[in-house]
Amino acid sequence: MTNDEKKKGLKLYGAPWYVTLVACLIIIGAMFSGGLGTDMPSIFALMLAIGIPLYEIGQRLPIWNKYIGGGILLAFIGTSVIGTYNLIPETYVTSIDNFTSEINFLSFYIVVLITGSVLSLERNILLKSFAGYFPAILGGFVGAIALAMVAGLFFGITPGEAITHYTLPIMGGGNGGGAIPLSEVYAGITGEGSEVYYSFAIIILTVGNVFAIFAAALLNRLGEKFPKLTGDKQTIIRGTEEDDLSDEDYTPSLGDVASGLLIALTSYTVGLLFSNVLLPEIFGFPIHELAYMVIFVVILCALGVIPVNVRMGAKRLQSFFTKHLTLLIMVGVGVDLDLNELLAAVTLPNIILALFIIVGAVIGAGGIGYLVGFYPIDAAVTAGLCMANRGGSGDLAVLGAADRMGLMAYAQLSSRLGGAIILVIASVLFSILL
Repeated sequence: MTNDEKKKGLKLYGAPWYVTLVACLIIIGAMFSGGLGTDMPSIFALMLAIGIPLYEIGQRLPIWNKYIGGGILLAFIGTSVIGTYNLIPETYVTSIDNFTSEINFLSFYIVVLITGSVLSLERNILLKSFAGYFPAILGGFVGAIALAMVAGLFFGITPGEAITHYTLPIMGGGNGGGAIPLSEVYAGITGEGSEVYYSFAIIILTVGNVFAIFAAALLNRLGEKFPKLTGDKQTIIRGTEEDDLSDEDYTPSLGDVASGLLIALTSYTVGLLFSNVLLPEIFGFPIHELAYMVIFVVILCALGVIPVNVRMGAKRLQSFFTKHLTLLIMVGVGVDLDLNELLAAVTLPNIILALFIIVGAVIGAGGIGYLVGFYPIDAAVTAGLCMANRGGSGDLAVLGAADRMGLMAYAQLSSRLGGAIILVIASVLFSILL
């Protein structure tokens, strides 16, 4: 317990410790007695009851809290253990997964974070940051390829295989937008079944995703040790923190927050409209609705058509989600990670190549990011590690471990538009190397 906690009394999730503890025990007791439902409020409550204790332990666990990832990462890993080894009834594991994916609280969370993070930037800073972002993405991809080929030499893996079977799945933007379409491209070029490629791609992607999360936590610690390497965790361009909209400039009302939510949901609707109806594909490759949403919100911000009070309302809503609901996301994505599948993929070549790919992505994205005026740590996290994970859920885990949820818009550009770019590159590389 810190000195401040001793003076004020220990609080857990904003309430006195005994109130939060009793609440969690009641919810857990109701689950094991069969009295807890599987509807939205029941699962919302259960996710808090699981996540809060794990988070608070992680925040206080020596070494883990400073060097491994703290409460957020323990909530993610702890929930993975709970789901994998059936420590709670299976129906609740399934319901948590459905709440995150089928009910799609995951996307709702991302929509709020994208809107708040983009609208909180001033116009000139916004345009500069997005203009330099894609070179940073490509820098991460080139760095990943280079180190993958080096690592492959130790195991007799050819440079071509190191690129096609290791680097592309990890850097492809996730599962649905990466590994699956990559396997279809592979099948079309080689004539083999897509499952031949996918069965290995998803394994190496899972290993890379775990390394990316831990790398994000280490980068966050590096930023704390060397503050000049990172910004305020909201801004990616060096020296522009003072140009962001500040909470001190305007205090948004509840009505402003509501209007910010309306803009967020409307922007998402525009993304759906383009992705499903108006322009579902570009050059034959599907574009995700969240990618279109990012573009639309950027345009709104660049044009200056959104009033300051609405922008500040969106930012305040984002701040609430980031500070108090990220825990739910970590529980939701954690329960979807099967540790048995991960352990089955733990072979020395897989581990070493995946690790080298992650390191290459960090060095490449951070290095090029610095050259275009970005903070290297923030560029490495977003343009590097958010390319090297399992898409939307991976972005949340990486940003959570890095304590940089305010950079969600950049993460989505990596996973969605960056992933689409990798698919184009992959079709060329498959033709040449296979």
